[in-house]
Amino acid sequence: MAKNKMKTKRAAAKRFKITASGRIMRRQTGLSHLLSKKSRKRKRRLSMAAEVTGGRAKKISRMLPYGGR
Repeated sequence: MAKNKMKTKRAAAKRFKITASGRIMRRQTGLSHLLSKKSRKRKRRLSMAAEVTGGRAKKISRMLPYGGR
């Protein structure tokens, strides 16, 4: 009998991307509202992706058994 396939957590697949080198990237918070008081530089930096590190990355990688595809 065939082994069961693992299911990808769809919520995690929409929020995280795994790079070719295996790092987990996420969007940064603070860019949805109250933008007029934030500087242009700050908003530009917030628009870039950030890496997920530590124990949090381990949890997310378990949610994405096939790389979030």
